[in-house]
Amino acid sequence: MLIALLFFVGTVSCTLFLAVNGLYSASDDVIELTPTNFNKEVIQSESLWLVEFYAPWCGHCQRLTPEWKKAATALKGVVKVGAVDADKHQSLGGQYGVRGFPTIKIFGANKNKAEDYQGGRTSDAIVDAALSALRSLVKDRLSGRSGGYSSGKQSRESGGGDKKDVIELTDDSFDKNVINSDSVWMVEFYAPWCGHCKNLEPEWAAAATEVKEQTKGKVKLAAVDATVNQMLAGRYGIRGFPTIKIFQKGEDPVDYDGGRTRSDIIARALDLFSDNAPPPELLEIISEDVLKSTCDAHQLCIISVLPHILDTGASGRNSYLDVMLKMAEKYKKKMWGWLWTEAGAQSDLESSLGIGGFGYPAMAAVNARKMKFALLKGSFSEQGINEFLSFQLKMILISVMWIWMTGIKMSCEIFRKLLFLREFAQQFVTWFTVRWIFQWPFYGEIARATLCYLMHCSSELYTSQENIAEIL
Repeated sequence: MLIALLFFVGTVSCTLFLAVNGLYSASDDVIELTPTNFNKEVIQSESLWLVEFYAPWCGHCQRLTPEWKKAATALKGVVKVGAVDADKHQSLGGQYGVRGFPTIKIFGANKNKAEDYQGGRTSDAIVDAALSALRSLVKDRLSGRSGGYSSGKQSRESGGGDKKDVIELTDDSFDKNVINSDSVWMVEFYAPWCGHCKNLEPEWAAAATEVKEQTKGKVKLAAVDATVNQMLAGRYGIRGFPTIKIFQKGEDPVDYDGGRTRSDIIARALDLFSDNAPPPELLEIISEDVLKSTCDAHQLCIISVLPHILDTGASGRNSYLDVMLKMAEKYKKKMWGWLWTEAGAQSDLESSLGIGGFGYPAMAAVNARKMKFALLKGSFSEQGINEFLSFQLKMILISVMWIWMTGIKMSCEIFRKLLFLREFAQQFVTWFTVRWIFQWPFYGEIARATLCYLMHCSSELYTSQENIAEIL
């Protein structure tokens, strides 16, 4: 009696153990699937998969178990048969809309669109359905239809834009591509069903192409399907979609909180590029090829013609080059080309720019694409070149506002110095904006004052230097 009781208790304990720890074991032909291996085993697989989502306590699941095992054995080497403990791995079940148990889904050619199995719960019915799905898969491949899935990469279903320059990342490929990379990575974590993600997709794709071109691949735009690559989503605390994170070597990832338009994304990418990029190289024009290749590759070429070294000596030459290097560093975000030559060494170039024969050092900003150029008429100094290269129309208006509001006349010389008092200018703009809100009907007076002031200073400032904005 005691032996029988112990046997009964042992049997019950074993049954409870199996119920708590799943319905399948490693000796079965049914492949146990989890959030860790689901992407690699199913999504990146070229095979046809039948996947059962079950709960160990579910009576219907327990009754299906022997039939599911028989079907897996019969289909071994032909169709993959798997099972997910959706009670334990609820996120995986939720991802595929599992609401009851057991739920069986067929992952065919398009792994993004799993089909619900609606057939019988016998091994024969399951095998018949698997072979029918396999036949459809083979016909699709024969006709050249891939179902939107290729080479193990998950693609989004929404259209809109060429995504060739957006790099798809997975749990398996992320670390080797992103971590410790010398490139800057902007990574979008998305969900295929997310409406905001679908709206972002064409903007992200367009930005990826332009950023790749402008940064020579130094800033990369990528995407991660966070519903599939849950290890990555968990590691970086992804809670909503889309989430964009910026990865730079040696730094913790940071959230991108800028705009979601193509221009916003490009602007941030270029900022990241310039922050991490060395200043542009200052090249001597020793041949026509140097001039052509540099100016063709950049929106603007800043060309300096320096006095002969016999006139200035080595120290004089180096002081001019130092000024150019400082300006190249200051304006490196513009990604302009920077060139120099010695007076008389490139006489045809000097003649084309109207520089030759006198007035060294000289500087020209050249837009080769528009075949336009502007000449520096001020001093060859940091201040003079900065005035030449920066866009100061806003500061001109600020000085006009000052005159209009205070009645204090400002000489052009004081105005020129004011251009560089940026902190003061910002404080004044804030103060003036408040005043202007209450006096907006007088904008006509502001316009007239602006014209008068520009005419007053034109000989010394405004038209004495070519406006860089006109050649951009």
